[in-house]
Amino acid sequence: MANFEILSSELNSKIETERQAAQGRGFDERSARYRVAEHSARRGLFGPFAEDIDKIMHCPYFSRYVDKTQVYSLFKNDDLTRRSLHVQLVSRIARTIGKALGLNLDLIEAIALGHDIGHPAFAHTGEHLIDKLYFEHTGRHFLHNIHSVRVLDKIHPFNLSLETLNGIASHNGEMELSVYEPIPVKDFAEFDEIMEKCALDKKFADKIMPCTLEGAVVRISDIIAYLGKDRDDAVLAGAIDRSAFEQSAIGASNDEIVNNLIVNVVENSYGKPYIKLDEAHFEALRLAKKENYEKVYNFAGAHTCLQDVIAPMMAEVYNQLLADIKGGVKSSPIFTHHIAHVVKQPLKRDTRYELNEPNQLVVDYMASMTDDYFIELHGYLFKDSAYDVRYRGYFDE
Repeated sequence: MANFEILSSELNSKIETERQAAQGRGFDERSARYRVAEHSARRGLFGPFAEDIDKIMHCPYFSRYVDKTQVYSLFKNDDLTRRSLHVQLVSRIARTIGKALGLNLDLIEAIALGHDIGHPAFAHTGEHLIDKLYFEHTGRHFLHNIHSVRVLDKIHPFNLSLETLNGIASHNGEMELSVYEPIPVKDFAEFDEIMEKCALDKKFADKIMPCTLEGAVVRISDIIAYLGKDRDDAVLAGAIDRSAFEQSAIGASNDEIVNNLIVNVVENSYGKPYIKLDEAHFEALRLAKKENYEKVYNFAGAHTCLQDVIAPMMAEVYNQLLADIKGGVKSSPIFTHHIAHVVKQPLKRDTRYELNEPNQLVVDYMASMTDDYFIELHGYLFKDSAYDVRYRGYFDE
């Protein structure tokens, strides 16, 4: 039987009363940016974080969310979650929490919509494969949250606020905490130093925290958004029966999990300088996430083709593109489909992009690819390849 928690009547009444009192008062929307004068000229038309939202949604890579796998790759099934839906779910959940807590909803939406824009194809398997190749060649790591910042700050330098970029960098939904207490970042120099440390040390990257409550809300909302939805996808993909999931303090179904975690976050965070789950709900979240790994993410058939077929294909593509860059093969797709695409963008101000380190250019290109684009590119580069990528169709058993 479903169990949906509700806010206490006392807190619910207090929130409504204070929300009404706050109407018309507005929020503190000061933001830090590299190019202050450029932003100031647009301030009258856009609030600072609403402007960030518009820039992120108009980023050339935003539309590529549509064909990037969330969990199950190589399925012809439009009902399975892609990253385009995931970022919208994160935004919706985070805005619900943020509204109750009186936070800046534009900043929340900007962080949520941009948080996975640097995520590669083939879910977390794709991220691990690119990281492995990049590290072998350079000793540096590829992390999708850090690369999302690179997409919006270096590949397409949109002059986003420090608050938005920090929230994107520190959204790591794989690291659950019972309390998220913001840690200030004083300026872009400190932020850039943090980004560089992340590229060199994965363990350091796991520890970075948002500098705003809005960033903390998005971070917990990322987990809330995928925890139950990934279970729905596992059932839809035929990987598991819904009855296999344990009932817990937060429920077992997606709608229970989303509702109950939102309620608990608001109950424990209202008026506080942190975002918090109580002990019972945090433990239930932690165990539900562990159960997902055991029954969903590590399911034997889910990633077999990715490891046996996609992994060597990625190595081939990486090495070929790297050779093309070093050899100056201007007809290569990395020049015609990537570098040319980046430098011609209206907001592109760094015309020296093509002079970046070759491995970084290859990673930029590969991380931008959708699942289908990568497979087609491999076929274009290796016409006689023996690798056979098989999709599970709509009518396959």
